[in-house]
Amino acid sequence: MLVSMMALAATLTLAGEAVAQAEQTVVMSNMSYGKLPAGLKVGDTITWTNRDTVPHTVTARDHSFDLRVAPGRSTKMTLTKAGAFPFFCTYHTMMRGTLTVAPK
Repeated sequence: MLVSMMALAATLTLAGEAVAQAEQTVVMSNMSYGKLPAGLKVGDTITWTNRDTVPHTVTARDHSFDLRVAPGRSTKMTLTKAGAFPFFCTYHTMMRGTLTVAPK
């Protein structure tokens, strides 16, 4: 009985952690950002993957983040602040979007 209760507690803890921190991926290809994830929260992680043959950036207009992503590479970013964050690629200004992040 005690072992079952401990297993249940461990399962609930793991489930709570999975909900608290989500991992999302945004693929950059054909000179554009792919579909941006909805329902982002502080603590979530976004993996930015560049499938183009040229470098890209993910640069916040307010300068709160500035990621460089080489061709064929990926980089991760953990969201640390709630709000709406317009961003763009410094090399290709037609590439832009907005991340909307809710509190935890």
